[in-house]
Amino acid sequence: MDLGFEFQYPWALLLLALLPLYSWLRGRVGKAAALTYPDTSLLDGLGRPVREQSGRLRAFLRLLTAALLIIALAGPRTANKEIERETEGLDIMLVVDLSWSMMALDMSTPRAEVTRWQASQSVIYDFLSKRPDDRIGAVVFSGKPYLLSPLTINKIWVEKGIDRMHIGIVQETGTAIGEAVAMAVDRMKNTKGKGSKVIILLTDGDDNMSKAILPVPAAELAAALGIRLYCIGLGKDEPTVLPRFDTRTGQLYRDVLGKTIPMQTINPANYEMLGKMAKVANGRFYRALDLNQLSRVYEEIDRLERTEVRIRESVVYESYRLVWAGLAGLLLLLELGWGLLRPRAP
Repeated sequence: MDLGFEFQYPWALLLLALLPLYSWLRGRVGKAAALTYPDTSLLDGLGRPVREQSGRLRAFLRLLTAALLIIALAGPRTANKEIERETEGLDIMLVVDLSWSMMALDMSTPRAEVTRWQASQSVIYDFLSKRPDDRIGAVVFSGKPYLLSPLTINKIWVEKGIDRMHIGIVQETGTAIGEAVAMAVDRMKNTKGKGSKVIILLTDGDDNMSKAILPVPAAELAAALGIRLYCIGLGKDEPTVLPRFDTRTGQLYRDVLGKTIPMQTINPANYEMLGKMAKVANGRFYRALDLNQLSRVYEEIDRLERTEVRIRESVVYESYRLVWAGLAGLLLLLELGWGLLRPRAP
């Protein structure tokens, strides 16, 4: 930030007021004639004529040189404020359910048909945009977890990865919550960041595929490593109809009237299990019955997990003292040179 031009010692500029006084006093001295001649013709031809105009110019150069030296003494400079922003970002792993049940349409609004997966994508994109200083990674899972992105500061990479996902892209069906959380923990255990470590689990189901580690022990593993776990149970707390869809593209099938075709009824998430996981890992458990609630959940997590920012301000000065002193030196050389070229009358 440019703070403008200033003088380091502005009081020195008061010396400029002495220059007119010096000039006036110098003009007053020596005005009376030393000798009186009855006939000035007797002086004709004696020596060189005094160059009165040259003398005035040299006097002016001396005054200007003195003025420039005084300005240099005052310390002319420009000031710029520099702001250093130091952040201590968090490490956040997003663990997102990609099981078939995420195609349920209970996130729809009066204006739009919205699946649970589409709602999840929307709020995750918004969450990513609010965390510029954090390292964020992602694990997606259905019957098996997959690392979508390691921890990275590049939010665009994470967003594009989530954008490429669709329900059915993970071939293994079912829900492996425990193994998904364990994979996220494994990706965070050796990170060297100084900030907090957080896992945000978003699921609409119950674990039915984890074999290596179950959900609550996975949460205990996170807690042992100082990783906080937020658990979000998505969807209505009653059985919901799952529409038929193309597992190759994630697109809904429709009848001739454009309506979705029911495929099966799915049960709600295991809220009790999610609550235990969050409690064990020093986090919080949330229920999101619709898109608005899901958005508010991520907004609250965003408020709870704030990045530490330290701002240091400093003012950097650029001095122009040598510039003004250099100009004064040039004028002094000019005045001396002028005197040598045009010597005074003997």
